[in-house]
Amino acid sequence: MGVNWGKTVRALAVLVATLAPGMAVALCDVTYRVQSGDTLFSIAEAHYEDREKWTLIYYSNQGALSGGAGQVTSGIDLFIPCPVNNLEADATPLRQADAEMTLLTGGNYAPFTDQNWPGNGMATELVNAALEMTPAPVPYAIAWEDDWAQHLDPLLSQKSYDMGFPWLRPDCEATPANERCVGFHFSEPLMDLPIMLFVRADSDLTYERDEDILGKTLCRPDGYFTHDLDQADRRWLSEGRITFVQAESPEACFEEVMAGRADAATFNVFLGGTKIVRMGLRGKIVPVEKPLSRETLHVVISKTHWRGTTHLYRLNAGLDALRASGRYNEIVSKHLEIFWGQLK
Repeated sequence: MGVNWGKTVRALAVLVATLAPGMAVALCDVTYRVQSGDTLFSIAEAHYEDREKWTLIYYSNQGALSGGAGQVTSGIDLFIPCPVNNLEADATPLRQADAEMTLLTGGNYAPFTDQNWPGNGMATELVNAALEMTPAPVPYAIAWEDDWAQHLDPLLSQKSYDMGFPWLRPDCEATPANERCVGFHFSEPLMDLPIMLFVRADSDLTYERDEDILGKTLCRPDGYFTHDLDQADRRWLSEGRITFVQAESPEACFEEVMAGRADAATFNVFLGGTKIVRMGLRGKIVPVEKPLSRETLHVVISKTHWRGTTHLYRLNAGLDALRASGRYNEIVSKHLEIFWGQLK
């Protein structure tokens, strides 16, 4: 549909809310033209009556979003998907216990990988679907090891398993000596991760451009990546342009924010949402609406694996087919529904 829904959506939302106050508004499977002042949060509020569902719009429109970081620009068209109702995982006939190709993952990383999550997690289901849809399918197995510290070295570096997922890709162009960049090939992205700023609800911090962050105090847990804070066009850390606090955990970062010792905590939207609910901070800590950056999750394989390029070609071709079919968006949307539903 090519209709401009800007003012129409708002009018319909008000009308439905007036006539049927208990009915959820779901104006979806339409194309919406972004208006001045819109954010992904406000668009989700208008279409779904749920600001948290902005991620549905984000993942369905990554090619249209400015810089891929979730920034909306007036005049662009965004597709507004309807939430997926079918929560069943795809069949995986090629996934077999004793297959020649084995992928390694681990649990306790919901909604991406977890044996107690539907479909074993979003990333697991995307990998399954890609390997089923690749033009050169072969039987495969998935092994689980919850000690993530063992995955890259020794299990993958010594080829105890063929490939592993899901792993963040460092900025290998800027830091080619990074051990992951040196030792591993990366697949095409399985998915993006919006990295958010989480602030106190009464904070006046805004983030429209990088200059808004200069002089602020940001908290990120110790051991987490920092390359997005020190990329070439920022240099926030190397040039001391912000105060950086490395607390022992995401919870500790939120405590710093609540105590006023940090202006914002920063990590991915899923981790932040989970911790806000578990710490009883809903309504007390909120995300700033523009993502600070984006990271990508990948399948990795050792550069010394003798079939590395073959395995990655197979997976990447399957991901391309999965996206082209529309099934990729359906899988992601399904897991987003599950994730946000569990946090209600």
